[in-house]
Amino acid sequence: MSDLPSTRTSTHPSEQRENPILDQGYRIPFDRIEADHVVPGIRTVIAQTEDGIASLSESDETPTWENTIVRFDDLTRRVRRATTPVQHLLGVRETPELREAWREILPEVSAFWSRLYLHEGLWARMRSYGETPEAAQLESLEARHLHKTLRDFQRAGADLPARDRARLEAIEVELSRLEQEFSENVLDATAGYTLHIEDPERLEGIPSDAMARFRARAEADGREGWTLTLDAPSFLAVMKHAHDRELRRELHGAYLARGTEGDLDNRPLIPRILELRSEKAKLLGFDNYPDYRLEEQMAQSGDRARAFIDEMIERTRPYWRRDLAEFEAAATEREMGDLHPWDTGYLMEQMRKARFDLDEEELRPYFPIEGVVEGLFALAKRLFGLTIKAREIDEIWHEDVRFYEIRDDGGVHLGSFYADFFPRREKRQGAWMADFAYGIPPEVAVERGVDPAPHLGNICANFPPPDGDTPALLSHRDVETLFHEFGHLLHHCVSRVPIEGRGGINVAWDWVELPSQLLENWCWEREALTLFARHWESGEPLPADLHERMLKARRFMGGWMQMRQLSFGTLDQALHTEYDPENDGDPVAWVTERLVELSPNREFAASHPLPAFLHLFSGGYAASYYAYLWSEVLEADLFTRFQDEGVFNSEVGREYVDQILSQGDRYDPDVLFRRFMGRDPDPEALIRRNLGSTD
Repeated sequence: MSDLPSTRTSTHPSEQRENPILDQGYRIPFDRIEADHVVPGIRTVIAQTEDGIASLSESDETPTWENTIVRFDDLTRRVRRATTPVQHLLGVRETPELREAWREILPEVSAFWSRLYLHEGLWARMRSYGETPEAAQLESLEARHLHKTLRDFQRAGADLPARDRARLEAIEVELSRLEQEFSENVLDATAGYTLHIEDPERLEGIPSDAMARFRARAEADGREGWTLTLDAPSFLAVMKHAHDRELRRELHGAYLARGTEGDLDNRPLIPRILELRSEKAKLLGFDNYPDYRLEEQMAQSGDRARAFIDEMIERTRPYWRRDLAEFEAAATEREMGDLHPWDTGYLMEQMRKARFDLDEEELRPYFPIEGVVEGLFALAKRLFGLTIKAREIDEIWHEDVRFYEIRDDGGVHLGSFYADFFPRREKRQGAWMADFAYGIPPEVAVERGVDPAPHLGNICANFPPPDGDTPALLSHRDVETLFHEFGHLLHHCVSRVPIEGRGGINVAWDWVELPSQLLENWCWEREALTLFARHWESGEPLPADLHERMLKARRFMGGWMQMRQLSFGTLDQALHTEYDPENDGDPVAWVTERLVELSPNREFAASHPLPAFLHLFSGGYAASYYAYLWSEVLEADLFTRFQDEGVFNSEVGREYVDQILSQGDRYDPDVLFRRFMGRDPDPEALIRRNLGSTD
């Protein structure tokens, strides 16, 4: 296993020019990439990279930083730049042909990455450099990158015997196939469900914008009436607002059934994925997968992550019990009988209206998406000194996509990004940010005597689309989602770290959510809302009394929602440490039993989304779901400095950019936090903000 796999193919230069996969310029040619480009294009790049790795491994030159570490980074970047556009298109413009092409090449991509770190000659070269006098004299950033690069090889099994290395390679290939299949099954199950309604009484209570979407979908399918789907805006509209309890039950059941039926059944995949992850961790000398996964994170071990979850459960439990009692009282008051999982979203909205005179739909007219985006950019200008402007480009994957440039207050182009905000049948659920390319930050360019190169990223969401003359109107939660993803994007686009592997969002998983969650806080601040919260028809600002009602309702059912998040973190850790694929049977039933103590009853415990839980089985958060709340503890505390010194204090904003946002993984996260705050984190800030008191 000392060599990389041979996938070399002969490609004529004219074919290379015609294949957009091989175009690794700044603007990715998304408009030209087709399914038949995928396999030959990626194979060509892998072959070229293999040649470069062979040359590096066999070189007689004395190893140096430039000819070894920098060369290795440059070579591997080419493969990422070839595969990233394809993986992106699978999430936003999937076709059967594109899916099949990716399935064909995926085993070769997985084998490439696995064997790369198991390549004996390459590992010898890297290790040899680590023992040179030059390596011993490296500056702190370069020394950190060298240490982490060598550790990557060790964590991939480079020091293992040949037999174990071969087994690790096979595990990686099988895992990538299973995780891809899991993701495809969820996408197909979500897109494949529709519920057609002809009786308007069944849809009473649902907002008019959602009703218009339901009718438009029915018309697109050539039918009268209304067609409901499982895309997030449609599903949530029913679960929060439909008076028809049976309709809510039916749609809730369909949502939980994703990944459980026919050829799209993910339940057989879950035990195998867990088994392979456990085997991988043990081959590498760890007791379990969380210990392997978290070694390089802030938590450092599964035990510490689980201790954090357990502590937060106990701190949250009194608030959760308070909220559960309120749910049960509301159900009794409305003569609903027993409380069911499909009742809570609806009751929450009804109770919010009654207690705070606040209807979520009352807020939507004040959040037209164009105005929110403009306000978000104004906030970035005022707080961080960034100017963001739209640019027209041809290289987009759908007409909805917009392209923007980010410049600093000196006019330097720091980064660009795509924005794709609306749902489509061929687009996956949720909201996300992706880093497409890492540039050359201005300060680095000056040091190297070259021109700076901007970073490139993307944000995607599934917000309710425009309806005729009515613009896309966001819920306040949608606004938070937009700010969240933009926080991730800024983390990437303002990075000043000269080494890509240590820059941008290439940080610990339990730190990466801090910039995104932090930015959500401004969605609640009156001073920030004046920048964008204006009625789409009249232009009137959000009324002060409506804002006050929003603030009063902010913590409403906070204990209930936080316990839900903690239950997901619990099932994640439990599956990866306690579940035995050989003896524990159906993982869905097993998880239900595990969650009973964190749920009102068994029915609620069974309402977890395990067969469609992309975060754990395809989205990169395996054994790491705790990271959301871990980061939230940090950002809630960090935001107190803005509250104390001014939420639009530009000096504090620039300091945040300088000391945290632009620093990537230059230093450990706890060092960055202490430099900005002058102390260790205080978890009480999260309790105060999210939960308040139990009175």
